[in-house]
Amino acid sequence: MTTHPPARNRVSPLGEIIATPGRGAWMGNRGRLHQGRGTRDIVRNHQHKAWITCALSFRGRRVAQWEPNRYTPLFFLDEAVALAAGHRPCAECRHRAYTEYRTLWAETHRGAMPYAKEMDDRLHRERTCASGHRAPWNGLPDGVFVGTDAGPAVVVGDRLAVWDRCDNMYRDKLPRPGAGTATVLTPPSTAGILRAGYPAQIDDSAR
Repeated sequence: MTTHPPARNRVSPLGEIIATPGRGAWMGNRGRLHQGRGTRDIVRNHQHKAWITCALSFRGRRVAQWEPNRYTPLFFLDEAVALAAGHRPCAECRHRAYTEYRTLWAETHRGAMPYAKEMDDRLHRERTCASGHRAPWNGLPDGVFVGTDAGPAVVVGDRLAVWDRCDNMYRDKLPRPGAGTATVLTPPSTAGILRAGYPAQIDDSAR
């Protein structure tokens, strides 16, 4: 039996589309990123500003992969990776999570309940115009990604779990600094929502 290498449809915490083992816990959508039929040829990073995170299955629907004129399904190790990459919960298949995210957005931005387009426009500016922002270590919530010398790492309690690009899981564990500031990779708006209590799912390999 022929074994195909992993497709280039996994997403890193930096928002890159890469080929690495394991689909992970969530699926994502940035529009149609591939070209042709069945070629698995990714030709763009995104087609539109609405980057969403979806459930792997929803009401028995099946998403055709690598088909012309269909969006390209992307996959994330966990929700923390998806949020760091700049995605938000889908309003349909993850309605409860979307509602919580949207409510906390209004709270943290001190405004009215936002439309999806408002959030997408803001997240698009944040993920394309910055390579991280600075924030105190002692104020970072679980689920936020930070930059380290060993690579992108997710905050989990008093530790940092480094995401392994080769295996698409968390490998090394580092102590979380008790003072100073971190380079936060998760977009500022989403980092604020995590700080306000949004319960991002984190893969067990981080613990």
